[in-house]
Amino acid sequence: MSIAECLRWEPESEEDNVVVQGYVRSVRGMKTHRFVSLGDGSSLAPLQAVVPVDTNQAEGLAIGAAVRLTGKWVPSPGASQSHEMQVTQVDILGPSDAKTFPIQKKYQTPEYLRTIPHLRPRTPINAALLKMRSEAVAALTRFFAENHFTQTHPPILTSSDCEGAGEVFTVAPASNVTELSSNEDNKSKMFFRNKKYLTVSTQLHLEALAQSVGNVWTLSPVFRAEKSDTARHLSEFYMLEAEMSFVNDLDEVMDLAEDMIRNMCITMYESPTVYEFLNREGRVGSDLVSPEEVRARWEGMMADEWPRITYTDAIEFLQEHADEFEHKPVWTEGLHSEHEKFIAEHVGDGKPVFVTDYPRDIKAFYMREGQSLPDISSPGPTVECFDLLVPDLCEIAGGSMREHRLEPLLEAMKRHNIVAGEFTSSMDGNAPSEARTGPLDWYVDLRRWGCAPHGGFGIGFDRLLCYLTGVQTIRDMVSFPRWFGRCDC
Repeated sequence: MSIAECLRWEPESEEDNVVVQGYVRSVRGMKTHRFVSLGDGSSLAPLQAVVPVDTNQAEGLAIGAAVRLTGKWVPSPGASQSHEMQVTQVDILGPSDAKTFPIQKKYQTPEYLRTIPHLRPRTPINAALLKMRSEAVAALTRFFAENHFTQTHPPILTSSDCEGAGEVFTVAPASNVTELSSNEDNKSKMFFRNKKYLTVSTQLHLEALAQSVGNVWTLSPVFRAEKSDTARHLSEFYMLEAEMSFVNDLDEVMDLAEDMIRNMCITMYESPTVYEFLNREGRVGSDLVSPEEVRARWEGMMADEWPRITYTDAIEFLQEHADEFEHKPVWTEGLHSEHEKFIAEHVGDGKPVFVTDYPRDIKAFYMREGQSLPDISSPGPTVECFDLLVPDLCEIAGGSMREHRLEPLLEAMKRHNIVAGEFTSSMDGNAPSEARTGPLDWYVDLRRWGCAPHGGFGIGFDRLLCYLTGVQTIRDMVSFPRWFGRCDC
């Protein structure tokens, strides 16, 4: 049995020949017995075992050791758990030197644990985070399957920067790193004949796959070469992205994102892992947001009818409180973190908030321009898009209707300086070579032959889990975090 199963097992009489396996969290020695706390990652709470000092291999019970204990499961006189194990046999499966083991029973700071990412998952909180991550993936997979979405695996290596921001990692063989600085004259010496990158988003490739099987989704690693040192940013993280075919209304895309997150939270809320996490006591998880506040976050996520507000209305609302901000809210400059937090707190009232219809010129080229008559309250053109904001953590998701018409897409690309002059199909063998070298030729091709209205969204999966667990920096949500200046193992 796992330790979690043992701790939930409360037989009325003693049970013989019970076997548990795990890692020693602590050992307290007495004259005749050793009291051992054992964990296996299945529970925040350890199993308490009483081991007679004359038991075979009892001397090998050291913190960090991997062991198998056999004995009786009996009612415990202590208050910490209903039963305890009275051990009759000890098997040391992996010895440990207690003096050098880096994770001692004393308090370990998050900063220290980040220096040993290969051992950090063995702490109770980090093991629980791994299990919650697994349960979230399982819940999302069921949701998409029940809603007839096809799970796909878009490429990690790409020929372009999806967002056009230039914050990409360039890929080259270790044997020929000169490719990173090669110019166009050296194509024949390059592995892929021109520069390729680690993906910053799978969206563009998802749009191609959606033209095959309809609604699609993926959970994939993405990479950003941002020299950022904040609690919300990593260089490698996971993005959940979905694309919907034959939809012509942004509300349908927002409905999907809202239903998906709500369903995931409702599915997970009653799981033993989440229940134990939200009802932890003592100093367990003392570096996290309090269980009471995290529980309120779950309740907001599970609530119906998340509020929606246009960007223009949001700016007007912020301007009414302009004296509370360091950065004055301006329609053409986007929302700063302080603005997003204010909107999430005062508009959402505990629920996530959709902010829609941002100014066209501050958003990505692929977003469809507003289809309705110009709103006289908007100072300029807008695009059909949304950001999803939550209290404290700000943006956790973004989506849009995609520009599915060829000419408007080409005009948008020119506005963003992505292409100059005429854009020729990559399938046109008669086109001059310079017209067929754009890294997004293939994306434009999708608009040439039967491109239906469509839209989609992306959710920062690790950031969403931070919000639902109370982890205060994304570096502690990811098992092996990579950020500017750090990639330890």
